[in-house]
Amino acid sequence: MSKRLPKSLLTKEYRDYFLSTHFWGPVFNWMIPLAAIADTQKHPKIISGKMTLALTFYSLAFMRFAWKVQPRNLLLFACHITNTGAQLTQGCRFLDYHYGRQKEPELSK
Repeated sequence: MSKRLPKSLLTKEYRDYFLSTHFWGPVFNWMIPLAAIADTQKHPKIISGKMTLALTFYSLAFMRFAWKVQPRNLLLFACHITNTGAQLTQGCRFLDYHYGRQKEPELSK
């Protein structure tokens, strides 16, 4: 098995896939959902509602693209479904922080 694996990775089909934008585009695109997931540990006041909404729609559009393109790009699809979930989480945090909580009264001097 261990000797067959490297030989199978050296076939023309695998080389063509691993050297294409069909592979590297989604790999680098993973930085967006990873950043959003990391930001869930930060204070919600830093969340931009407009950017969160834009990134949600961006990922929804590219999820559809990844599914419709032939051959299907499941790596890109997984990236954008993860990003959609992360952006929706951030959006909920944004809404809760800005509109859901009772505003704390400011302390007067």
